[in-house]
Amino acid sequence: MSATTVPQTLLSRALLADGVVSGATGALMFAAAGPLSQLLGLQTTLLRTAGFSLLPFAALLVYLAVRPHVPRPLVWGIVGYNLLWTIDSLLLLTTGWVAPTLWGYLFTVVQALAVAVFAGLQYAGLRHSSPALA
Repeated sequence: MSATTVPQTLLSRALLADGVVSGATGALMFAAAGPLSQLLGLQTTLLRTAGFSLLPFAALLVYLAVRPHVPRPLVWGIVGYNLLWTIDSLLLLTTGWVAPTLWGYLFTVVQALAVAVFAGLQYAGLRHSSPALA
């Protein structure tokens, strides 16, 4: 399996930033699902489940960010997961499954865009770490 070196590169910074933001967002959504539900117009169960799912993902990202070598296929999986999260977040707003408030729409769109930016930075980090293998 191929690996890429991650000595404080764009990739390691993108993984770390994604991990920190995902962890903070996940902890907030999990711990404050009730009050957020009222503010955002999103179901408590949705917020709590999504928040809880972010915690191990965030831990993995932080772990990878500080490793000297990262398996490239794993980073490609993270990029794909981030893109899927972005698409799912935007689809959530268009399917009628939820009836968010204005704050709920803004929260969902902003976090989807942030996740898309992380995916783009991670992709760029992969390309920069070894253009021939990306």
